[in-house]
Amino acid sequence: MIISRTPFRIPLFGGGTDYPDWYREHGGAVVGTAIDKYCYISVRQLPPFFEHRTRIVYSRVELVREVSEIRHPAVRAVLSDMGLELGLEIHHDADLPARSGLGTSSSFAVGLINALHAFQSRIIAKRELGRAAIRIEQEILKENVGCQDQLWAAYGGFNRIDFLPDDTFTVTPVILPASRLAELRNSIMLFFTGFPRCTSYIVHEQIRNIGRHTCQLRAIRTLVESAVDILVNPNQPLRELGALLHESWRLKRELSSNVSNPHIDEIYQAGLDGGATGGKLLGAGGGGFMVFLVDPENRERLRQRLKKLIHVSVGFDKDGSRIVLYQPEGL
Repeated sequence: MIISRTPFRIPLFGGGTDYPDWYREHGGAVVGTAIDKYCYISVRQLPPFFEHRTRIVYSRVELVREVSEIRHPAVRAVLSDMGLELGLEIHHDADLPARSGLGTSSSFAVGLINALHAFQSRIIAKRELGRAAIRIEQEILKENVGCQDQLWAAYGGFNRIDFLPDDTFTVTPVILPASRLAELRNSIMLFFTGFPRCTSYIVHEQIRNIGRHTCQLRAIRTLVESAVDILVNPNQPLRELGALLHESWRLKRELSSNVSNPHIDEIYQAGLDGGATGGKLLGAGGGGFMVFLVDPENRERLRQRLKKLIHVSVGFDKDGSRIVLYQPEGL
C-alpha cells in the first residue's frame, strides 16, 4: 500500500500570468501558499481474484479490465503515460471538494504521479513532479490550466514562482519570521461560496482574450512585487495586502464577464462590511472559495457577517506532495 498526501493552495497574486500563452511572451510571476488541506491517493496491487483488473474509487467506482476503459481522464492519462498495465486499486479522498478554486485537479494529478512512482520503487524530484503534472494536464488532457497549481502541489510552501519565456520556472520561498507568518495565518479567512459552473469555459475565454487584456495582466504581475515587499518588510502592516487583494479582484473581473455574478458580488461586499480589508475569489470564477484578508481582531465579526457560508480554517503546508505510507508488497 502506497499513500501520497498532496496539498491544495491559495494563490494570492499573479494569477493569469502563469498561462503559457502569456508568459512565453511576457514572463509571469505568482505569489501564494500551499495550505494544510490535502488530497490523499492510495495505490495498491489488486489481488487477482476479480474479473476486473483495475479498481478506481473517487466520487464513483470504476471496475475495468483495460486502462483505455477508465473514465476518469487524469487516471487514464497518467496510467497510460507511465505504461502501467498492472492490476491496481486506486482510492482518492480529499479534505475539500473539487471544482472549488483551490487547485484540486492539479493536486490530484501530482499526488497520483507521486504515488505511482513510489509504487514502482522510484523517487521523483519535486521539480520533475510538477513538470510531469503540467505536461499531463496541458499536453495530454488539453485542459485550460496554468502552471502554478501543479508547482504548489509538488513543492508546498509560501513561495514566489516566476515563469520564464523559455518554459522554465523558479520557485523562491518567501522567507518570513515565525511571528510574521503567524500574523498572516491569523489574517487569512476562507469561505465557501458554492460550486461554480463552466469554469473551463471561463478559463478558455480568458486565454482566448489574453491579447486584449495586456494592461490588466501587466498590472496583475506588478502586484506580485508589491505584495512581496509588504510581506518581507516588518514595518509595513499586513493589512496593506488587503488593498492589493481588492485591486487584484478588480483586475481579475476585467478578464472575463463570467468571473463574478451578483451572488459573488454580494458575498464580497458583505465581507468588506464585515471588516475585511480586501479579498478575491479563488480559481477561474463563478463560485468556489473566496479568501479575505482581515485584521485578526475582526475575525469573529467577519465570521458572523458570513455565517451562512462554510468557513474553513487553514494553515500553511511546508512539504508539498509526500509519500506518507510506503508498504510495498512483500515487505
